[in-house]
Amino acid sequence: MRKYITRRLLMLIPVILGVTFIVFSIMYMTPGDPAQMILGESAPESAVKALREKMGLNDPFIVQYGRFVKNAIMGDFGRSYATKKEVFAEIFARFPATLQLASVGVLVAVLIGVPVGIISATKQYSLFDSVAMLLALLGVSMPNFWQGLMYILLFSVTLGWLPSGGYGSFKHFILPALTLGTSTAAVIARMTRSSMLEVIRQDYIRTARAKGVEEKKVILKHALKNALIPIITVVGLQFGHLLGGAVLTETVYSWPGIGRLLVDAIKQKDTPMVQATVVFIAVTFSIVNLAVDILYAYVDPRIKSQYK
Repeated sequence: MRKYITRRLLMLIPVILGVTFIVFSIMYMTPGDPAQMILGESAPESAVKALREKMGLNDPFIVQYGRFVKNAIMGDFGRSYATKKEVFAEIFARFPATLQLASVGVLVAVLIGVPVGIISATKQYSLFDSVAMLLALLGVSMPNFWQGLMYILLFSVTLGWLPSGGYGSFKHFILPALTLGTSTAAVIARMTRSSMLEVIRQDYIRTARAKGVEEKKVILKHALKNALIPIITVVGLQFGHLLGGAVLTETVYSWPGIGRLLVDAIKQKDTPMVQATVVFIAVTFSIVNLAVDILYAYVDPRIKSQYK
């Protein structure tokens, strides 16, 4: 297991290099002058040229990228063009808000999606199954930003029950978590149903029922336990995605997370902030995937042999 974890962590190096090269290329080709944005539109041309020279923006692309990689290896991802602060200091300041929202959103999704998927599988082609899968299809199809705006219109503007945005109290969590949770629950419900249907048709499930084992125990102890691998995969991927910043949801609800930080940095062409945020998201997602792979071994002991 230790060798497997070390190998997976070493695989992060080419992933991060690839991600930084792609993002750096996109930011390099994007219209806009960082020096002009820092000094303002009214700044004289001579001052803008001097700042561009000082920042190394006149150097060829490969020179700028090489300088970035060299500094990143030393642990220096630079300072934000907009705030002049170290980029990772701002990312770590925003990450707790994203972590809280992602955790609550996934919790809501699991509490809704797993039970719905189990019931749909055990009552296949029933009215409940048809309605649940229709709602799941709608949940997967609806964009998060549209769903968020509808929640704001209903619960904030029309009913006045909940704040339309911001961060702080428990009430501020409800709408963003509901937006993330319901869309993610749709994915989890569909995967749970599919996985459970495959398992409950196996011979050992028929044998357990033939022996007179209580149906509830057959479903929860025998079937669900063996159907967990795909469910864990989906939950892990969704959690990793949300930890990377639910960009649209955080923007709609003015949530001070790294997703909104990334959007603001792109608007300002704040290359150091964009680079550092994307690297942070890539590493976070990879670590979550590694944690999911390790969890497989504890859910299904047969998988442990594959790590040797």
